[in-house]
Amino acid sequence: MVTPPSDLETAVPGLDGRASARWQHMARTHSPWLHEEVAARMADRLQWFREKPASWLHWEPVLGGLKAHQQLRTALPDARSYVAAEDGPQALRATAGPAVRSWNPAHWLRARGPDLAGPDTRVGMVWSNMGLHLEPRPQTLLRRWHGYLATDGFLMFSCLGPDTLMELRRVYEALDWPSPTHVFTDMHDWGDMLVQAGFAAPVMDMERLVLSYSGAAPLLDDLRELGRNLNASRHPAWRGRGWRERLGGALEAHLPRSDDGRLLLTVEIIYGHAFKPQPRVPLASTSAVSVDEMRTMLRAKKPAP
Repeated sequence: MVTPPSDLETAVPGLDGRASARWQHMARTHSPWLHEEVAARMADRLQWFREKPASWLHWEPVLGGLKAHQQLRTALPDARSYVAAEDGPQALRATAGPAVRSWNPAHWLRARGPDLAGPDTRVGMVWSNMGLHLEPRPQTLLRRWHGYLATDGFLMFSCLGPDTLMELRRVYEALDWPSPTHVFTDMHDWGDMLVQAGFAAPVMDMERLVLSYSGAAPLLDDLRELGRNLNASRHPAWRGRGWRERLGGALEAHLPRSDDGRLLLTVEIIYGHAFKPQPRVPLASTSAVSVDEMRTMLRAKKPAP
């Protein structure tokens, strides 16, 4: 789901927003394998949280990982689930669970599929896998996620980091070609943006995955399934067969290799989570507080001992 741009925010350098929207909205029946792998690793981090959410929202589940969606449903069997996607009906169909035959009504509730999130939906966890690096104006998206969260709820997300495809970018640079990727945001910048969006206690970490390929052809096929070159300075027209052969030759000649001769590419994965804190009244001579904020603050007040 692409966030509407705001002139008040800094755009991600070099990211073509229209091309990103086309890629995100592409009709697909399965999730990219790398997204599923990253989502499974992110799901393992749920054990860090003492209290499991009673409800959760999966942002763009088809792109983020359909296997991961079912993994989350298994890990949170009693939690109510929602999805938010540009194509909501398609996301609901893709994430619907199998029918359950049982006389126990509790089993029916656990087996029901997710609901489509609405403007008034509030959940204990927002989950977004491998999507934030596709947003041309990510601050707006962070605020939208903040709005979906109930107080004390938390956000979990993953995205690509700046070392992603660094070997490929070096090849392009050496041959004086435009970069094959846009600029990926550093995890420290994500932490700053989370705080600016109203989140508290952001925790960021990263890992590097090294992918290996038997040759240039399977490498290029894999890259095409995993994403697109969204750099605004990329070549503006279709490339022919001759270009693919030229590119393949350059990769075979210049990419690093493993000890057994396989081509190597690095993917940096950034993981982040942060909480939505209790609302605070800004210090001023006159302060305006919404009714919902006042109710939340009053409910949060503990009785004196």
